[in-house]
Amino acid sequence: MADDPESSSNNHQKIMKTCKEIRQSFLDYFAGRKHRIVPGASLVPGNDPSLLFTSAGMVQFKDVFLGIEPRPALRAVTVQRCVRAGGKHNDLEQVGHTARHHTFFEMLGNFSFGDYFKEQAIEYAWQYLTEVLALPAERLWVTVYQDDQESARIWRERIGIPAERFSACGAEHNFWTMGETGPCGPCSEIYYDHGADIPGAPPGSAEKDGDRYVEIWNLVFTQYQRDKQGVLKPIPHPSVDTGMGLERIAAVLQGVHNNYDSDAFQSVLHALQALARQSSVSSLRVIADHIRAIAFLICDGVTPGNEGRDYVLRRIIRRAVRHGHKLGISGPFLHKLLPALEESMGDFYPFLEEKRCHIEDIVRREEQRFGQTLEQGLKLMMELVDTTPGRIIPGESAFRLYDTYGFPLDLSADIAREHGMEIDEQGFNGAMAEQRRRAREASRFGPEEHPETTPATNSSFSGYALLEQKARVTELYQNGQQVDTLQQGDSGGVILPETPFYARAGGQVGDRGELTIDGGGYFEVQDTCLQGQACIHLGVLRAGTLKVGDKIMASVSPEHRARVMRNHSATHLLHAALRRLLGDQVVQKGSLVAADRLRFDFSFEQPLTLEQIEELERMITRQILQNSETVIQQMPLEKARQSGAMMLFGEKYADPVRVLSIGGTFSRELCGGTHVARCGDIGLFKIIAETGIAAGVRRIEALTGDTALDWVQKNTARLDRMALMLKTEPESAEERLSQQLGKVRTLEKELSRLRSQLVSNASEDMLATATEVMGIKVLAQHIEGADSKTLRETVQRLKDRHKGIVALLATVSGEGRISLVAGVAKDSVGRIQAVELVNYVARQVGGRGGGQPDLAQAGGTDPDALAEALAGVPDWVSLRLETADTAQQVDG
Repeated sequence: MADDPESSSNNHQKIMKTCKEIRQSFLDYFAGRKHRIVPGASLVPGNDPSLLFTSAGMVQFKDVFLGIEPRPALRAVTVQRCVRAGGKHNDLEQVGHTARHHTFFEMLGNFSFGDYFKEQAIEYAWQYLTEVLALPAERLWVTVYQDDQESARIWRERIGIPAERFSACGAEHNFWTMGETGPCGPCSEIYYDHGADIPGAPPGSAEKDGDRYVEIWNLVFTQYQRDKQGVLKPIPHPSVDTGMGLERIAAVLQGVHNNYDSDAFQSVLHALQALARQSSVSSLRVIADHIRAIAFLICDGVTPGNEGRDYVLRRIIRRAVRHGHKLGISGPFLHKLLPALEESMGDFYPFLEEKRCHIEDIVRREEQRFGQTLEQGLKLMMELVDTTPGRIIPGESAFRLYDTYGFPLDLSADIAREHGMEIDEQGFNGAMAEQRRRAREASRFGPEEHPETTPATNSSFSGYALLEQKARVTELYQNGQQVDTLQQGDSGGVILPETPFYARAGGQVGDRGELTIDGGGYFEVQDTCLQGQACIHLGVLRAGTLKVGDKIMASVSPEHRARVMRNHSATHLLHAALRRLLGDQVVQKGSLVAADRLRFDFSFEQPLTLEQIEELERMITRQILQNSETVIQQMPLEKARQSGAMMLFGEKYADPVRVLSIGGTFSRELCGGTHVARCGDIGLFKIIAETGIAAGVRRIEALTGDTALDWVQKNTARLDRMALMLKTEPESAEERLSQQLGKVRTLEKELSRLRSQLVSNASEDMLATATEVMGIKVLAQHIEGADSKTLRETVQRLKDRHKGIVALLATVSGEGRISLVAGVAKDSVGRIQAVELVNYVARQVGGRGGGQPDLAQAGGTDPDALAEALAGVPDWVSLRLETADTAQQVDG
């Protein structure tokens, strides 16, 4: 082991380099050595489904190393923002508990693409560390791959690293690979020794864990190509890929042992501490880390959601919110940290300021959504922790918490770990799988919908031009099995080689109708779906017998088809109108086109205003009134793209494609569904709902034709009845209702004031019923007809006006809900805690509470247990006082 290098530490400890200075000095150093400064890439890797996020500086050059892309230059230098919070690279659960794990960090890297190699790369690293950053050489420790004799020679002979600060390690730590095959090579790491006062042993040793030695630079020498047999073959142009973590080197240069104590985090931490009401170092660090990942992910186009990158962002935001809750922060707060983040990083990343409003909006909305479930979820999760014997919380219990209250598994796992427990994730996954199975069963028309074997028939669709067609039955299915015959009353699936029935696809429901059997009998088609290339007509044989080979007349219900076509064409018009009204950022996220309604999901951050909804209706109605013809064209995919036809993101299209122009040039979109011949066929269009269904995703529900007319007539009749009750005309109903609501609010305020005055006047009388316990007046009383606000005001008045008082007041609502408020006079808080008292009573009446030492409140659900719980308060107070006084005597 190396000697403790304390004697040389003072020189470099005086050198304070900020992250801003380090970034610039790194770029300047390598730019001065003929490296092209290449901008850092997005956190979302382009065209690389194998990675969730950019997790290292080399990611943007991955195709260069693979030989797919040309080299941007022989030499490059970058400052790359990275995220490791999902997929293969995931440090999320370590954040806040270690000195150097982060979800977001910056990687400084220099690259050689077939230019210089090991000797020059090592010399550059050493010179930058010891001369530019002035790190003392005797504090640096070096590792190499055990078979890399060339690197070992350079370090030992050219650089002069002594044997006591040099280690040769195995492939697990010092051999880099891109995958099971492909470019790979040995690497050499440089560590900094914080000194003997920090626990830890040198890299490569059996006791290498600890914080004394921290890796600050990794040099990867890509010199081999690994084939499928695992054989390493030298590549003609060996390359260099290096990385130095900015946060780590900043901590070293600033003389701190923890990255969070460096200037990379201090601005955000100071802003966060100003908001926090309670102290938790780990929670402060988690939030300081997470806000960086949140802001940069949103800047790079990620939005909170339920899948992939979107879910990782949602998970990070929710973890930050929970830790904010642990710090006593109420309400949305993450957006308040953005100015501090800009102060720290905005000079190098100006888009933080440019997109601040966008980031704030997304973060605030996500916080508000999660805040609605956090309180209840935390309460129930803590009940699981308190009541679960042993260390394993059942997966089924965690799943009920997730399924009923939307409390995520990862947060449940976090809380469990904090209490020395863990979630049975296998049980959770089993409960999830069972729920999905039940959902599939509930949503299926019948077991015959998905035959256990792929049908042999390839059905062709003739329904664009026909609603009736003769055909011969080629296959029959019942209960998922292929059969030869269906009898009257049997449910099943019928397959035809040619059919006018549209099978559900692209959001459009399947056609309905009848299959009339030659010789008598008919099969009622209740739905139509695709299985492979076969169209399955699902339904019930209402009369006769149906056999394979029978001739039938396939007849689509014209009324059902017409209703679906109206809604489908209206969906296209709605999509086009939304983009015209709100901008091209509107992207379709899903749709349902049924006979009775349409549903359209689209990307947008804010709820639509009433005026925007009315304008959408006007725009679409104008197209309906113009009654232009629907134009359908077949054309090559590329030509359709050039023509400006709308193509849905993530959809795969056959070539050639079917292009629909509805409303002249108003809507031009690729679609295989069925549509009206003219816009006027849609009739009436009416939006009946606009809601949010996910972060950044809105949903519009609308009606067309006679369904829309029915809705308008029913609501007009409803308005007439309301006007009659209000004794006014329909056009004046809104004004009259507003007046009546105003009167109700005034009366409610007066009632509340009188109730508060009544109880407050009685508060002095309550003291006469108080029990004196060891010099403390104890009041525990059930007050009928009060509300929680009145209880709080009364308790506040009692504890503020009287010394030596402990009060707990309760009331029961008409629905049987109990409200509890506890208060303790300031001179008695040291002996009695209001939050402990309120929870003592709440647990007996089926509830749980919280609050401050002098004022706390709780709820409950068991009114029958309230009297007994209140009666036990004096004894509880007596026990607490004895305990507090004994502890004080011992301390004295």
